[in-house]
Amino acid sequence: MAPVKNPLFARYFNRFGARREERGNRELRREMLAGLSGRVIEVGAGNGLNFPHYPPAVREVVAVEPEPYLRARAAEAAVAAPVPVRVVDGTAEDLPAADGEFDALVVSGLLCSVPDPPAALAEFRRVLRPGGQLRFYEHVRSRDAVFARYQKAADLIWPRLMGGCHVDRRTLAAISQVFTIGGCRGFRFPPSAVFSPAAPRIIGVARKAGPPGF
Repeated sequence: MAPVKNPLFARYFNRFGARREERGNRELRREMLAGLSGRVIEVGAGNGLNFPHYPPAVREVVAVEPEPYLRARAAEAAVAAPVPVRVVDGTAEDLPAADGEFDALVVSGLLCSVPDPPAALAEFRRVLRPGGQLRFYEHVRSRDAVFARYQKAADLIWPRLMGGCHVDRRTLAAISQVFTIGGCRGFRFPPSAVFSPAAPRIIGVARKAGPPGF
């Protein structure tokens, strides 16, 4: 597994990422995680902003984070989490997990930055049991054609500034190629971010084929 190091962006994210929690991100994370149970793998855990919002029915969270600085911050956050959280190294395309090991997989702000989204989604499917859930909260290419063109232009520079993040990916379409979408809504966050290329967002749930078991 190739090392993933992005020290400047990691420190920027750790310092400023929490600011949007006060502007509504906290509630969105709770929405994404509501009703989860059993064993969960969170891919791209960052510095652990999701950890406080896991419901008590979750038996264990395996939090995968490849960036060393963020992984260390996630390990610190795991100590105060309301459910058991184990922080490990790994990438979205090569998860440290057995086939069908988990009841649910969580991603937030990840699929914009992985080098190969189809490979990552195939790996997500591998580690989920039949009927397992993919919970996602991602920013995506806008359905508005004019804004989408703006995103395409911004994407020439944005990934270099924001840790490889691409703002014009058709993430929902990519998810639907591998999973069955169970529910999804689109919105702008923050609502006041009129010119942010990362403002168009989706939040939802998808399932791996098989008996639901929930």
